[in-house]
Amino acid sequence: MLSSVHVPRWHQALFLALAAATLLPTVSPALALGVGALMGLTLGNPFAAASARASKVLLKACVVGLGFGMSLPAVMAVGRDGVGVTALGIAFALSLGLLFGRLLHVESRTSVLVSGGTAICGGSAIAALGPAIGAGAEAMSVSLATVFLLNGVALYVCPAIGHALGLTQGEFALWAAIAIHDTSSVVGAAASYGQEALAQATVLKLTRALWIVPLALGAAAWRRWSHTGTSCEEGAGRVSIPWFIGLFVLASAIVAVFPAGAEVYAVLVALARQGLVLTLFLIGAELSRATLRAGGTRPLVQGMLLWLAVAGASLGLILLWHPHVA
Repeated sequence: MLSSVHVPRWHQALFLALAAATLLPTVSPALALGVGALMGLTLGNPFAAASARASKVLLKACVVGLGFGMSLPAVMAVGRDGVGVTALGIAFALSLGLLFGRLLHVESRTSVLVSGGTAICGGSAIAALGPAIGAGAEAMSVSLATVFLLNGVALYVCPAIGHALGLTQGEFALWAAIAIHDTSSVVGAAASYGQEALAQATVLKLTRALWIVPLALGAAAWRRWSHTGTSCEEGAGRVSIPWFIGLFVLASAIVAVFPAGAEVYAVLVALARQGLVLTLFLIGAELSRATLRAGGTRPLVQGMLLWLAVAGASLGLILLWHPHVA
């Protein structure tokens, strides 16, 4: 439902007007996220359930649309070059995150979700891991709130650091794909950095997101083997597979097979980029004061320490590999 008798009409109209404004090419991803978050924290989201569903579908559709901006050989080359760094980064983030969680005495499932969300793909990883380990609603909401807050900070901070250090488009794409949690924020940050950064960061992030499947399957298997049936919540062991990544690859394959459609592909990519701006507005509007209260101190500290460690270590390696960077 897109309306509610409990919400004033002017509130609904304002939300829809702001959402429509994000479709203007002059609106940046960072601005859209900020306006959405401001709306969520002050007036609230009058279409909370509908916009949450829409943001998930729109994000996937826009990622697929971005696939029309790269030919399949280029996608495979970028993914192949980044797979080793991705695997090492995920192993480092998971190990360190679980260590931080233990030291801070964070509830075990929440610790796993925060670590997995930071290591792989933010909210998508949490959504996949939650059912696999039998996480309850509180653990899910706390970890999602933690990752959301850090995502918002990264969207603003990472491009500024990249420009200050003189990172190239490719260097920033690699760093953003490792250091930023959600696909939406990676794409938003890369889009504000440059077209080449956007193309490469999208592929690298999707390569990283593919690790959701083995991680969730492994977590579900570990839970079945190490816990009794009475300790498992209903629904534990289910794994959500990110099928839209395959559609992204299919789109890039179409570009390779039918290059004559370049003009159409350019339109689809432009629509996808602007659609991502709208997506970030909707994601920002999901933030509320209740979400902030649900975050809790210890999971937030765990997530912040882990994010700083991952972002700092990956940036340090990039600077070592490319000493020309200021």
